[in-house]
Amino acid sequence: MATISKRRQVLEVPGVSHGNAPIPMGVRIGSMVFSSGIMGQDPETHSLPAGDAQKQAELMFQHVKTLVEAAGGTTDSIAHMTVFLKDNAYREHINKEWLKMFPDEHDRPARHTLLWDLPGQMLVQCEIVAVLD
Repeated sequence: MATISKRRQVLEVPGVSHGNAPIPMGVRIGSMVFSSGIMGQDPETHSLPAGDAQKQAELMFQHVKTLVEAAGGTTDSIAHMTVFLKDNAYREHINKEWLKMFPDEHDRPARHTLLWDLPGQMLVQCEIVAVLD
């Protein structure tokens, strides 16, 4: 699941990729973890659930958890998340999954949500920064 270079540990999420782009899902350097864009791709079909923002949000948050765990952390390690939405109407789906992952209002990462012209069928996407112990 992870490949190690001299300094950088490359992280992947099984069944999820950036297609032909030579981009890892994330990297760990020391105690820091940085993701690339994490989308709601279904790892079994290798496609996005077309038109289903709730399912894409659910899968996206699952991939966030998988990625941070591959780095040796937990969702408690996440310090910041940037979320990109194709339409502001999808914010409710992000908030639903956000509250599942971070139910304690006094123990949540920082978050910034932006409207973005996401490609193709992608309705939601995020990036994370995590700090490991």
